[in-house]
Amino acid sequence: MAFEQDLMELLPRLRRFSRSLTRNIDDADDLCQMAIERALLKRDQWQSGTRLDSWMYRITRNIWIDTVRSAGRREHTANDDHAMENVAGDDHQRMEARMELTDVDRAMEELPMEQREAVSLVLVEGFAYKEAADLLDIPIGTLTSRLVRGREALQRALGEAA
Repeated sequence: MAFEQDLMELLPRLRRFSRSLTRNIDDADDLCQMAIERALLKRDQWQSGTRLDSWMYRITRNIWIDTVRSAGRREHTANDDHAMENVAGDDHQRMEARMELTDVDRAMEELPMEQREAVSLVLVEGFAYKEAADLLDIPIGTLTSRLVRGREALQRALGEAA
């Protein structure tokens, strides 16, 4: 039962990661559901004592790659204004915060998938460089390069939005 509980606790993070991959809330929910289903079916492959979140991110990413390949699509974009509904503060602050978050979402959407994955795992989810590199199955230097390019692109995009 602890396995299922741990999966439930990971859902917000999995949804956020799925959203960064798919760039669409509905597709992210579908991806998240497929990842949970696969994890439950392959539960015996998870080794107790290892990081469940890393295992789930790898499952999620692999499903997404398979989906993109089978559909023959590279990019899928959409906006989701509903994600900003719970920003705190007065109306003016809420509107400013919403605009800033929308700018960040747009800037993230413009990044190539490889940079978006790296930025999402390290800067948003807080994975260490080595963990993120292992999860993406790339050398740490490649991850670092993608992060640098992703950060620079975000800074340019957000500088232009200001």
